[in-house]
Amino acid sequence: MKQWLPSTGQKYRETVLKKDKTLLGPRAIAVASGKGGVGKTSISVNLVLCLAIMGNKVTLFDADLGLANAEVMLGLIPPYSLYEVLYGDMTLEDIAVDGPLGIRVISGGSGLLEMANLDRTRRQRLLRMFSQYNNQDEIIMIDASAGINKNVLGFVAAAEEVIIVVTPEPTSLTDAYALIKILANFKLHAEVGVVVNRAGDRREAMRTMGRISNATGRFLDIKLNFLGWIPEDKLVSQAIKSQQPFILSNPNSPASKSIAGIAEYLAEGTRSVPKEGFWSKIMGLFG
Repeated sequence: MKQWLPSTGQKYRETVLKKDKTLLGPRAIAVASGKGGVGKTSISVNLVLCLAIMGNKVTLFDADLGLANAEVMLGLIPPYSLYEVLYGDMTLEDIAVDGPLGIRVISGGSGLLEMANLDRTRRQRLLRMFSQYNNQDEIIMIDASAGINKNVLGFVAAAEEVIIVVTPEPTSLTDAYALIKILANFKLHAEVGVVVNRAGDRREAMRTMGRISNATGRFLDIKLNFLGWIPEDKLVSQAIKSQQPFILSNPNSPASKSIAGIAEYLAEGTRSVPKEGFWSKIMGLFG
């Protein structure tokens, strides 16, 4: 793995250690997409692991409530999920499980209709739990569900940073534009990052980015940051089938090197002191 490990990891850790974490709180990054099936969860899982390799303490929160599958890609079987928090007497600390490389994973639950359709009372209870979650993670990666429902927009709006995953397919671009349009029109974010997944080559990736940039540039007041592209790689599908992240099973594959580049971009990013914490912001949005 040392062959592809970003060189900025140590510098980033030294910078973080100098900051007052009580003021900054966790760095919340939401990964979203306009439509499903674009590889959003795979990118979230592998980014989290790459950031952990770089020395960051990371929690992966699977916010695809009721259809959570990030743990499947990690080969984990969490005994509990958010269901036990909302319909039982457990806390987030109780249900968080250890994953590879020291990451923590919070499962949103799978196959649970109630989780996908939370009523107001349980949504508020969940968010109170989040506000009391006293972990000291440097980074919380939120794997949001696809689409533009209220849960997605709430988590995306509350996150400090947003990554939109698109593919060269026209339907992916159309749906991604719809999501970005909402973020722009409601002024939820002034800028978002974009990752082009499953591109045949760099030319196709840049052409895809150009299409979405042209559309947003003409009609929306929002900045797009190109974070990188991931090539179509058969090793990715093989890794998913074997329930082992490709960054671990094939660290020198084209997809792994691309993920490492995106992680390096994120590590180099600067952050300002937020006016309010991540969890309290979620409380305000959903409350």
